[in-house]
Amino acid sequence: MSRVIAEEQTPGRRRRSEAKRAAILDAAEARFLADGYEQASVDAIAAQAGVSKRTMYDHFGEKGAIYLRAVERVHALLVAAAGAAIDEELSAGRNLREGLEAFARRIITDTFPSSSYVTFRRLTAERAAPRLGLTTNDRPERMLADRFAQLAEEGTLRTDAPELAARHFSALTVELALHALDSGANETEILYLVDSGVAAFLRAYS
Repeated sequence: MSRVIAEEQTPGRRRRSEAKRAAILDAAEARFLADGYEQASVDAIAAQAGVSKRTMYDHFGEKGAIYLRAVERVHALLVAAAGAAIDEELSAGRNLREGLEAFARRIITDTFPSSSYVTFRRLTAERAAPRLGLTTNDRPERMLADRFAQLAEEGTLRTDAPELAARHFSALTVELALHALDSGANETEILYLVDSGVAAFLRAYS
């Protein structure tokens, strides 16, 4: 028994296991996007991943669990992109207006057009699919609130409610721009919305 457990924990076996998990999630994402949640079958996912159904169940369980893991993987990429934008554009000592505009523009021009964001929106638009439960700390807005709290401590931003400030900022910039994108607005119109939203935010918080 102990020898078997030790073998299962070898680096080679871990790499093979991780490769199978990645292949399953790649296949699941492709099938959910192509067929929709209800029509995508476990058999089709396993066949595209090149694994047995038993292997797939051993790694993830039933279809709903596989779907949630696929959505979580894409969401993690978006969170990482938002975190990098916050760290790099809202850095200490940078002019606040310049940093906020650069951050919002980066989310609009880099994150929204990305394949990860498109995939996330398409997957989560499935009404019949399980809902992804996110804790507060999983959301980019929470990360932005943390940065706003730091800016408030430095005296750069005027707020004693950074969570609310982050929600206001998102509503005035990112959410407006997303709605405009969905309505067919061009890049010039989008960037004007972003910059005017930043100006409105700063009138309230600086």
